[in-house]
Amino acid sequence: MLTSTKELLEIAQKQAYAVGAFNLYNLEGVKAVVNAAEADNSPAIIQILPNILEYGGVPLVKLFIEAAASAKVPMSVHLDHCDDPTIIKTALEAGVQSVLADGSKFSLQENLAFTREMTILAHAKGATVEAEIGRISGTEDGMTVAEKEAKMTDPNQAKRFVAESGVDFLAVTIGNVHGQYYSEPRLDFNRLAKIRQRLDIPLVLHGASGLPALMIQRSIELGVSKFNVNTEVRQKYLQFWREYGKTGSQSDLLACQKASTGAMQEVIAQKIRLFGSAGKA
Repeated sequence: MLTSTKELLEIAQKQAYAVGAFNLYNLEGVKAVVNAAEADNSPAIIQILPNILEYGGVPLVKLFIEAAASAKVPMSVHLDHCDDPTIIKTALEAGVQSVLADGSKFSLQENLAFTREMTILAHAKGATVEAEIGRISGTEDGMTVAEKEAKMTDPNQAKRFVAESGVDFLAVTIGNVHGQYYSEPRLDFNRLAKIRQRLDIPLVLHGASGLPALMIQRSIELGVSKFNVNTEVRQKYLQFWREYGKTGSQSDLLACQKASTGAMQEVIAQKIRLFGSAGKA
C-alpha cells in the first residue's frame, strides 16, 4: 500500500526501528523488495537515483509506484540524491512520495536556499523532503566524493538548517560512506547524539551496506529511522549474472529473472531483520 515516507519514518522513530530504503534499477529489484517486505511483514522504501530515472524515464517511476501501491505492506517511493530541480519536478509530477534535495556539494547558504525552494515545491505536491548536511565520501553509481572533500554534519548547523528549510528528515554524515567500507567502519556516535538532542525529526544514514549489527542498533537508538542500501543488493544481482554467464546455461530468461530476484531478496530480507522492521507493517 502506498504510504507517505514521512509517516513510515515517524512511526519507525516512535517504535525504535528503522525502515530500509533500497536503491533499485529494474523489475527484478522491485519484486525482490516487495517479496521480502511482504514475507517479513515489514514497511520498506523503494528508491530511484536521478541517472536511473533519466534512463528509465517516467514509466520506470510509475512501475515503482504501482509496485508499492499493490504491496500488502506500507511502502513509498523516494528520489535519492538529486541536485537538479528539473529532475525533482519530474519525479514529483510522476507521483513519488519524497525526494532527497541534495545540496550538500554547495555552500551552506546555497544548500539552504536550494533545499528551501525544493521543500516548498514538494510540500505543494503533498510530498516530503530529505536533506543532507555534511558530505558523505565514497562512490555510488558514478558519483564520487573523495575522503578529503567529505565533511561531518555539524549539530548546530543542522538545527538551524532544519528550522530554516522546513525539511521533514535529515541525512547525517558521521563517518558513513557510500559503497564499500575498505577498513573497519568508524561512526561518530557522540556527534549523532548531539544532532539527536537538537532535532526531533527522523534522521537518515546513507551507506548502510557493510555496517555491523551493533552500529546499526546504536544508530537506531540515537534516532536513525531510515537506512539506505544499494551496494550489497546491486552486487548480488551482478554476481548472479556473472556466474550465469560462465555456465553456458540454456535456461529460459524468465527462470533467470526469477532466480536473480530471489538472490536479491535474500540480502534485502537480512537488512529488514537487521533494521528491526520485520513484523512492524
